[in-house]
Amino acid sequence: MVTPPKKSGLDGVSPHRKGTLLLAEAKESFTMAMNALAAHKLRSALTLLGVLIGVFSIIVVMTAMRVLKQNIETEISQLGSQTFAIQRWPEIQFGNRSDWEKYWRRKPITLAQGQRVEEKATLASSVGVEGKFWSGQVQTRFKKTPPNVNIFGETPGSFPAKNWLVAEGRGLMETDVESARNVCVIGDSLAKTVFPLGLPIGEQLKLNGINYSVIGVIAPKGGAQTGDQDNFAIIPITTALNRYGRWWEDLTILVQARDPASYDDCEEQVRGILRNARKVAPGAEDDFELFSNDSLIGQFNSVTRAVRLGVAVISSIALIAAGIGIMNIMLVSVTERTREIGIRRAIGAKKRNIMTQFIMEAVVLCEVGGVIGVALGSLGGNSVAWLMKVPPVIPFDWIALGLGICSVVGIVFGTYPAWKAANLDPIESLRYE
Repeated sequence: MVTPPKKSGLDGVSPHRKGTLLLAEAKESFTMAMNALAAHKLRSALTLLGVLIGVFSIIVVMTAMRVLKQNIETEISQLGSQTFAIQRWPEIQFGNRSDWEKYWRRKPITLAQGQRVEEKATLASSVGVEGKFWSGQVQTRFKKTPPNVNIFGETPGSFPAKNWLVAEGRGLMETDVESARNVCVIGDSLAKTVFPLGLPIGEQLKLNGINYSVIGVIAPKGGAQTGDQDNFAIIPITTALNRYGRWWEDLTILVQARDPASYDDCEEQVRGILRNARKVAPGAEDDFELFSNDSLIGQFNSVTRAVRLGVAVISSIALIAAGIGIMNIMLVSVTERTREIGIRRAIGAKKRNIMTQFIMEAVVLCEVGGVIGVALGSLGGNSVAWLMKVPPVIPFDWIALGLGICSVVGIVFGTYPAWKAANLDPIESLRYE
């Protein structure tokens, strides 16, 4: 009967025991790595600087992009479901002077055109016309507001298109628009500010020195990115044009399709109605912009894709350069610690223990730089949020990706120095001075 060879290392050890030993080995390697970094502070700081810069550049740009994207999403989320808007100017404008001049030469969108869409768009469940006229002070017998209240001129169809729900009183009616009445519907925040005792319905308030009767209060939506989105007053579009604008004032048409299935057909129908109303020649491009929540987000992503790609390339180059620097420093470290390696091998350390030690040291070096880069990048990116007065954003997905890349860089560029250290001759290493 042949006796099987005796197993060595972790062979034959129970899985639980093996896991405990590997955990203890990893903990020991981590402790030794931190001690090595602490022993050469300046060298370690200069080495991790490259990793720091690479991760910082990724995180700062992606955080800033996330802030801008969240800002845009919140700004346009006021549109209801299956809703799109038509206006003279693009909602997001990128381009040169010639593009700006093209938009400027377009004819304004008028109330008459909006009413024509409302009459002929059979696939729309509601059509509204909107004008943003001014921001100013609102005064009641109780209180005055700062000059930051938005005044919107609207038609009744704007309420479902903008997802406005009336919490108290009523919304605008066609008779309010036809008669250009001095009535208004106010946002929840404005109602609480100028009517602190409640019950605003039937009360009077002054907009730009002119009295209006409050007929309704809109249910709250919460704070928007650029301020309190419940701080506004709505008056009939005709009243607004009489008081604050002109009949050819540039307006926005809001269209809500009947259901998701008819959305695309509704969009094309409205496009055709407007092209006919604005006398756009067949084959010529539209002289108006049609957009929805999804189209704006897609436009933002497409425009910023090149920026994100460029940052990724630059950061990759920085991380590769940092990895080469880490490999160089680790090779120097192996040479300096040759005798230490010989002693460890002499007292029973195996090759894998030495490799684990040096790879762990490279990974720790990268991760320290990565953590600092993430912290500085998040602060730098959120400086945009601070300047725009919007809530900060923490891009956890990019942070995880950045730290994961740091680990990969540490493993890839630390493997060769670790292999070289593990394969040193123990006897020659003990003789090394």
